[in-house]
Amino acid sequence: MTAPQPDDRTAVVLAPEAGRHYDMGRISAVFKADGAETAGRYSISEWWLEPHTQGPGAHSHPEDDVFYVLEGTMSIFVKDHWMDATRGAFVLVPGGTTHDFENRSSARAGVLNFSQPGPFEPAMPSIVDWFKEHPPGDAGR
Repeated sequence: MTAPQPDDRTAVVLAPEAGRHYDMGRISAVFKADGAETAGRYSISEWWLEPHTQGPGAHSHPEDDVFYVLEGTMSIFVKDHWMDATRGAFVLVPGGTTHDFENRSSARAGVLNFSQPGPFEPAMPSIVDWFKEHPPGDAGR
């Protein structure tokens, strides 16, 4: 066996709350690594929703989505049902599966999102524009 060869990328070290920020009203995203930082292999971002905030709406895409709840309770829809994921919960949504997320609680909630394969960040300007035209509404059961 031969040892893997290092590539030309450099390590990424970010302080808390650092990264590239995208404001979508009651939703915000902070990209930690994407594109050249991951050689296009994956994307890592934080998604934060204010209390009682709807997410993007049910959708699917070919990439796997992984959510790890950082804070609060995020309600996550997968295929045909909603589940409440609390701090520390892990959810893997296989590519092509309909999913959504929203914050139905009275406290701010955030998830760390891994999207495989990447890159995801190049889509953010159009996602921000979409949310400007379709501001997130109130979430609730």
